[in-house]
Amino acid sequence: MDEVDIIESIQDIFYRSRVKWRLHCQQRMSERGISRQDVKAVIKSGEVICEYTDDKPYPSYLVMGKTGSRIIHALIAVDQVGGCCFVVTVYEPDLDHFDTDLKTRIKGK
Repeated sequence: MDEVDIIESIQDIFYRSRVKWRLHCQQRMSERGISRQDVKAVIKSGEVICEYTDDKPYPSYLVMGKTGSRIIHALIAVDQVGGCCFVVTVYEPDLDHFDTDLKTRIKGK
């Protein structure tokens, strides 16, 4: 599946409300002031910047998108067979870990 198909598949699952929010993710979202609506906006405007196709039990994808003036990364695991997504974690990327494009991870971090 190519990058466009992946983001369209994730967007379709979100629009059909087939989303499971992991407890860890909900805790981090609360700590970081990120709402479910923010995550949905990120998915709607987002692009896949990294693929983790060997993740278990489902492949996952790092999506970067914008909500208001904030750039946010969302790690989404996708169960294609079951037709649902798992929101694993969500955060604002920083320059300590990412290059100035906020997409490219700095090696070793």
